[in-house]
Amino acid sequence: MANSESKEYWRWTESRWTNPDLDWKNGEIISAGVDVGSVSTQSVVMVDGEIYCYANMRTGSDSPDSANKSMKWALDGTELPLDNIEYAVGTGYGRVNVPFAKRAITEIACHARGANFMYGPTIRTVLDMGGQDCKAIRCDHRGKVTAFLMNDKCAAGTGRGMEVFADLLQVHINEVGQMSLVDEEPEPVSSTCVVFAKSEAVALLRKGWSKDNVLAAYCGAMAHRVVTLLERLGVEDDFAITGGIAKNIGVVSRIEKELKVTAPEPSIDPQLAGAIGGALFGKALVEKASKK
Repeated sequence: MANSESKEYWRWTESRWTNPDLDWKNGEIISAGVDVGSVSTQSVVMVDGEIYCYANMRTGSDSPDSANKSMKWALDGTELPLDNIEYAVGTGYGRVNVPFAKRAITEIACHARGANFMYGPTIRTVLDMGGQDCKAIRCDHRGKVTAFLMNDKCAAGTGRGMEVFADLLQVHINEVGQMSLVDEEPEPVSSTCVVFAKSEAVALLRKGWSKDNVLAAYCGAMAHRVVTLLERLGVEDDFAITGGIAKNIGVVSRIEKELKVTAPEPSIDPQLAGAIGGALFGKALVEKASKK
């Protein structure tokens, strides 16, 4: 029987997908985006601006290796050779370390472009909640960034902070959001540092708090911290969320309540936004070069 301590409660479920209705052999432009984040790596391949395949997996200790493994998994079973990808763009924390990328573009630009693709041209404010930082982005109808603010000072308002709590409470990170939706909202944890918030959570458990209430307190604190960042930037309609925390209904619902807005439901994994944006930039760069 496996030891409960060895279970990786913090790890998001990895995934890959191939579009059964798309044949890459019939495409004119095959482009790709690879988002090497601090927590996870996503590879998206597009054929003429439509998603053909993708993979979302855990980032390892080596960024180039993570990029290679993610793309290899995305292409698995497609018979599409890597060399047939005309233009690949690297983005994210390890964007300069994607071996097969022709260009590196910031995750801020790629998430705005990806959100525009995922949610439509009416999106004006994008919240990207990543593993190590949180970004509030404003963009135009084309998904071009017009303003942004970033908070990267502490893990408490990021995906990494949520992983720490999932591990501490031995609750799988996929289930944290739903568990945090309690009938009576507790006071948010007061600490702004994840190390102290963890100590505070342990103290609350010793007082007899349930895991659900501890998660509610932490999700509430995280949402409030993010809302403060968004309010500094100024929230313009429409509003959307990208990144792994977009999968956490506990944080998302509390952000929506504080801001009095409703973010659209993603039709595709919101962690893919950066890689989608990268692939779209790749397509645009091919088209620009062909016009010269």
